[in-house]
Amino acid sequence: MNASPSRTVRAAAIQIAPDFERPDGTLDRVCSAIDEAAARGAQIAVFPETFVPYYPYFSFVLPPMLQGAPHLKLAERAVVVPGPVTQAVAERARARSMVVVLGVNERDHGSLYNTQLVFDADGTLALKRRKITPTYHERMVWGMGDGAGLKVVDTAVGRVGALACWEHYNPLARYALMAQHEEIHCAQFPGSLVGPVFAEQMEVTIRHHALESGCFVVNATGWLTDEQIRSVTPDAQLQKALRGGCHTAIVSPEGKHLAPPLTEGEGMVVADLDMALIAKRKRMMDSVGHYARPELLSLAINDRPAQTTVPMHPTQPFASRSPEHEHDDTHPQPATDDRAPVLRVAAG
Repeated sequence: MNASPSRTVRAAAIQIAPDFERPDGTLDRVCSAIDEAAARGAQIAVFPETFVPYYPYFSFVLPPMLQGAPHLKLAERAVVVPGPVTQAVAERARARSMVVVLGVNERDHGSLYNTQLVFDADGTLALKRRKITPTYHERMVWGMGDGAGLKVVDTAVGRVGALACWEHYNPLARYALMAQHEEIHCAQFPGSLVGPVFAEQMEVTIRHHALESGCFVVNATGWLTDEQIRSVTPDAQLQKALRGGCHTAIVSPEGKHLAPPLTEGEGMVVADLDMALIAKRKRMMDSVGHYARPELLSLAINDRPAQTTVPMHPTQPFASRSPEHEHDDTHPQPATDDRAPVLRVAAG
């Protein structure tokens, strides 16, 4: 058994409000929070889902015909990767020697994506992944990601994986990261959404993943002020759907909270992760090791990036082939595209 070395990592899960007004306002808030987390000794900081510039709360409460203007505004402020926003965060991560996990609205030409970025402590962008299936109202805003981002990356604090919101309800997506032996799982939710039941469900979800994966979970949710909620919708009934749903927390591989969760207001949850607890948990139950049954159950992953065009390179033009040679092996078929999706088995 590969036991985790005896070391401790200090983590910060950050719950703050975005800036709806200034285009660079939320980025400024991110950089300030990184500084504050560093002052508290944090080696990894996790921010909420699509925090820069802000989560599309409007899509949850406005009918489609009224979403045009806020959708375009979000697109104008969205993040190009790489670009000025990623450069600024990379520089701050490097300056503070901190791993930073940031959720952004990524703009790729005419489409937006729910994207998670993992910056290593030297400022390197270690991972860019897109949420594989936007949830319900989110499909009006974001395109779908692909399996290329279902990766765990080696960082200064250990092996880090990330999923956004209800991706945690896709057990195969979680298993893809478990099979890569993640040590610190970074979860991101929008916060200030649905109501208290959302926070209750979230706690069950992140504690279950910690237990099943045998890893730490650092979960960050966003926060909206009353003024911001009113700016999204003046309807008092709809405003209720933009409150609650906050549960910023850090959970051990034994499913225990390492500090009191944050469910109201701005702040950060800071806790020390004793990495030896991973081996302690997996000695009893390793879902992708001695507790797995790969000969019965395994996961196939298409981990190639999605492509809208695939060039073909035939060895011989179709027009030059005669009917009598249709089944003649001396006239080879067009070459198989070597970039076609390949299934990779992940189990054990």
